[in-house]
Amino acid sequence: MLEQYHLKIHKGDVAPYVLLPGDPGRGKTVAQYWDKAELVASNREYTTYTGVYKGTPISCTSTGIGCPSTSIAMEELARCGATTFLRIGTCGTFQDYVKNGDMAVFDSAVRLDGASHLYAPPEFPAVASHDVVSACMKAVEGLGLTAHLGTTRSADTFYARHAKPGSSFNNYWQSSWAHHFDDLKRMNVIAAEMEASVIFVLSRVWGLRAGGISVVMDNVCKVAGESGQFDPQKDIDHSADYIEQLSLAGCEAIRILHEMDSKKQEV
Repeated sequence: MLEQYHLKIHKGDVAPYVLLPGDPGRGKTVAQYWDKAELVASNREYTTYTGVYKGTPISCTSTGIGCPSTSIAMEELARCGATTFLRIGTCGTFQDYVKNGDMAVFDSAVRLDGASHLYAPPEFPAVASHDVVSACMKAVEGLGLTAHLGTTRSADTFYARHAKPGSSFNNYWQSSWAHHFDDLKRMNVIAAEMEASVIFVLSRVWGLRAGGISVVMDNVCKVAGESGQFDPQKDIDHSADYIEQLSLAGCEAIRILHEMDSKKQEV
């Protein structure tokens, strides 16, 4: 097979099970837990490692930020043999009972992105694979971490749609944003991030599997406070341990999935 245009990978370069962080630098953090790891390719926002974790074939490809670049990564990974995708990232929360450092496991996503709507109509649900969700919960709980299972909101913007002026440049703001976060909170949406929706939609329409785990780093309803000013460098909890825990949880979820799949094949 020809080299994939963006990822610079070929068929056989990736395992069936692929972790999807956003940050290209995060792949090295993930791969440190593996028994064997090889840097396969790095181009633009896409860096790919492939190796073995506790007997499980595993890959890790960064997607960059947002659904458009994520959809490109999934297209090219699927062409090269990937069948199971697990998003591992960071998120905010809308819920007061969810704390910084907790793990949010996604079974579904609110589709406030653009890319997924170019693949399937808005009525099509963004839902995770039951097998992947089950493996994620077992992995997180097995590591003694606090897990919250539920729906995430995937959006194309980071600074927009905050409740008050002060987040977007030049205090740009629309009145319809005032209650957006509160409405999501009322709907019991547990997380705010930027990629899960397209991962769930593409895996479902292609007949593949996907899920997502994210570590919570802020409460988006509270982070800007009364002022409306949002400084992510100051207001988001950047504890290094969070990424380490997230990376290990992702690896463990893939290991559990591989064991589940192997048992099914033996029957």
